[in-house]
Amino acid sequence: MRSLRDLKIPDFKFPKMKMEGIENIGEVKVDYDKVEKEKASKKDRKNYPGTDYKTIKEIFLESTEKYKDKEFVLEKPDHKTPYQEFSYGRFREDVFAFGTGLEEYLNLKKERIVIFGETTYEWYTSYISLLCGSGIAVPVDKELPTNELINVLQRSRAAAVIYTAKKKEEVKKIKDSVPFVKYFIEMYSEDELSGRDIGYETIAKKGKELVEQGNKKFIDIEIDPEEFKLLIFTSGTTSSSKGVMICNRNLASNINAVYPYVKIYPEDRFFSVLPLHHTYESTIGFLLPMAIGSSVAICEGLKYIVPNLQEAKPTCMLAVPLLVENLYKKINATIEKSGKAGLVGSMIHVTNALKTVGVDIKKKVFKEIYDNLGGNIRIIVSAAAPIDPKVGKWVQDIGIVFLQGYGLTETAPIAALTPDFDPRVGSAGKAVVGDEIKLHNPNEKGEGEVWIKGKTVMLGYYEDEEATNDVMHDGWFNSGDIAYMDKDGFLFITGRSKNVIVTQNGKNIYPEEIEIMLSHVEEIAECMVYGKEVEGEKELVISVKVIPNYEKIEEKHGKDLSEDEIRKIIWEEIKKVNKQLTSYKAIKNLEIKKDEFEKTTTMKIKRFAEIKKDKENQEK
Repeated sequence: MRSLRDLKIPDFKFPKMKMEGIENIGEVKVDYDKVEKEKASKKDRKNYPGTDYKTIKEIFLESTEKYKDKEFVLEKPDHKTPYQEFSYGRFREDVFAFGTGLEEYLNLKKERIVIFGETTYEWYTSYISLLCGSGIAVPVDKELPTNELINVLQRSRAAAVIYTAKKKEEVKKIKDSVPFVKYFIEMYSEDELSGRDIGYETIAKKGKELVEQGNKKFIDIEIDPEEFKLLIFTSGTTSSSKGVMICNRNLASNINAVYPYVKIYPEDRFFSVLPLHHTYESTIGFLLPMAIGSSVAICEGLKYIVPNLQEAKPTCMLAVPLLVENLYKKINATIEKSGKAGLVGSMIHVTNALKTVGVDIKKKVFKEIYDNLGGNIRIIVSAAAPIDPKVGKWVQDIGIVFLQGYGLTETAPIAALTPDFDPRVGSAGKAVVGDEIKLHNPNEKGEGEVWIKGKTVMLGYYEDEEATNDVMHDGWFNSGDIAYMDKDGFLFITGRSKNVIVTQNGKNIYPEEIEIMLSHVEEIAECMVYGKEVEGEKELVISVKVIPNYEKIEEKHGKDLSEDEIRKIIWEEIKKVNKQLTSYKAIKNLEIKKDEFEKTTTMKIKRFAEIKKDKENQEK
């Protein structure tokens, strides 16, 4: 399944940072007794106490009762209106009402139901209603084209579609093609049942009436931890999507697995910026804070990220590398314009030195950066792809805990994570509690395929026993990723086995490694390294497709440059990178790309699609 096409980070901007007063740290008093105690405690730092949840319903019932008067979800009705708060108690009532309406009023028992749309409060209530009921949730990418939405509905044999108002036109287009769908349910709509159309609010109202009359059939449903409850169609590093079957045990185990590595509190507020159909966001960005009693503020969209951060004032944010790297570039660009980049660099060294002796004044020194991120941010988690360690180190240098996670839809999703008490920048983490990770057939460098075993691993691929058997081996799931592991079990991802370029003499080249080096080139906005098949050549030619950073090129090299001049400028920068690579890894061919890369919703370039287009163009 193709996911989000041509995804591009909008050009969000931070206000100009003056970094005033950064030189005047003031007198710092050191409590040496406290310093020594902290040093001693860090030496013996162990995992935090864990949990043993079996189902999401168990988590839902416990948290919505324990934190019933506390805010849970914050949503903006529109851009100009302040965030509206929904409490845990309200969330509980709304799930009971909607879930009862689905099961008892519409009689959608044990059915597959698609959720289609952007992140909303009613997306959350729909999702939990299905996880806590008898049906199966099928969350899909809100950017799916109509033909692929029809395909998902057909493959999953969905009985209903719950959708947002923004997706109304897409839903209208597909209705005649999916006569087997019983109901189309529009969120935030009060429309009465008309044919197959009905408003979410009407269902919730009918459900609430049934609950008030004593109907507790939905509320009393017992969930089997091993029962197939969630169907996720992969977005795609392969040419055809697979349906991943997830059970409550997978999701609950993810919550149990994260608790020992990261200390999160009910006072924490998560910032939801990634798409909810992806398990990274729906599990770690929603189910985890629900288990802890934290709140979740919904970002209106990437172009509103700065004002939303400043209004919601979150403490935790899940991100993908492209988003973290853009935050890093945008913030540092404003600092450079202030003329204080050198001073900020010096203050990083000073504050790092002070922190080693137990004095942390980073939040005070870098207050202006914090204020632009809302003022309270303390944790940023990056996952879904490798990130330039320089960026992660900078996040830590300004005082924010920077964690990296690793996993796949097939592990629902977290399989490895860096603990907050040992955040090794550059590593994807170590196996979470309850999972094992081993490297299969490592080479002379210790790099091998990442195999995962444990409670987070999926039930299998939906109606595809052959594909399941291809990746499952005596309980071990073959991720297809390549990594090496340090002596402490921390994983370092070097590439995907399907992306690896193998030379004639057996040398392996991982494109991701070179792409990270090219990301330092200011004249390059985005790039993709691959092995190009060239007629008459036995060896694949190491090539790179580049989208130029025209704004930076103009700033550094002047206006009105020809395409040849731009190409020459970028090639000169690539030659500098080549000098840092062993000869067989050097880039031999540059292609300037004029359109956007096709991407998944986690902002990874769809290599197979780009390479396929390249071959098709050669054949013309």
